[in-house]
Amino acid sequence: MTGKLMTALLGATVLGLGALAATGASAECDWKPTRAVTYIVPWGAGGGTDANARMLASMLSEEMGQPFNVVNRTGGNGVTGHSAIARAKPDGYTVGSTTTEINTMHWIGLTDLTYEEVTPIALLDLVPAGFTVSKDSPYKSLKEVLTEARTNPGKITASGTSQGGIWHLALAGLLNAEGMDPSSIRWIPSKGAAPAIKELMAGGVDVITVAQSEVKSLIDQGELKGLAYMNDTRMPSLPDIPTTVEQLDSGWTLSSYQALTGPAGMDKEIACSYEKAVLKVLGTKEWADFKASRGADVVSMGAADVGALIAKTDKNLGDTIKAIGLAK
Repeated sequence: MTGKLMTALLGATVLGLGALAATGASAECDWKPTRAVTYIVPWGAGGGTDANARMLASMLSEEMGQPFNVVNRTGGNGVTGHSAIARAKPDGYTVGSTTTEINTMHWIGLTDLTYEEVTPIALLDLVPAGFTVSKDSPYKSLKEVLTEARTNPGKITASGTSQGGIWHLALAGLLNAEGMDPSSIRWIPSKGAAPAIKELMAGGVDVITVAQSEVKSLIDQGELKGLAYMNDTRMPSLPDIPTTVEQLDSGWTLSSYQALTGPAGMDKEIACSYEKAVLKVLGTKEWADFKASRGADVVSMGAADVGALIAKTDKNLGDTIKAIGLAK
């Protein structure tokens, strides 16, 4: 699958959609919780998903007048946390961060759960996968890594998430697009970006393919080296790191999303009240400064558009999973 196609499918450019998204949240949506809300994160503390969720939870607490308690429900390669969101009572007192893995888990046979079992509310993040090595790595470019993988299949190890997770698909899809066996770089599963980053810095793996924003500070400090990121344009915050489109004949790109969702069947008044509150938060300077500190852009997309994005992503990642032989 070409980079241009993947970019188009995943809606890589969502900047400037805030005005459009705002129309989805009516001024009449004024439901507010009267007690604490549980905010479920399907991944471990310390990663990008967790950081975005905790910042949003803090700001929603101020906006909606009740505590939003973040709970990390890890396990099952994302199944545990996503199931906890989907199976909660749709009364507004349980929401969570749904990530791209909800579009992959059912394709690889981990669960019957699909995106149709959550209520989309708003997009929080959309980030390209990176290609990062340690500061002591002998590899100075993405092409050097791929040359080594062709010469010595299985020698190089990589991590970033679970088997079949989005960062694994980013690497496997890249290798497949370059005409290589997806196993020519051996995948070491992890419970999320944070443990994968630690493993890379400890020398346990050679490469990680987590979001570039999740390692920006370590790259800035010289602790890690960014060899590429899977996008068609360079990031303003990391202008010296080339994109895969610049380096690869295939032009492979892949982005991951994070969206606030509730269980399926959430009352429309409750859902639109959350949408209204989240879009307001995403338009603040406080949120913009937070995103800038992590080397990420502000994205803004309301319920209808993010629902369409999730559905489209499900189909197209399913096609990718089938193409690289992971479908069950």
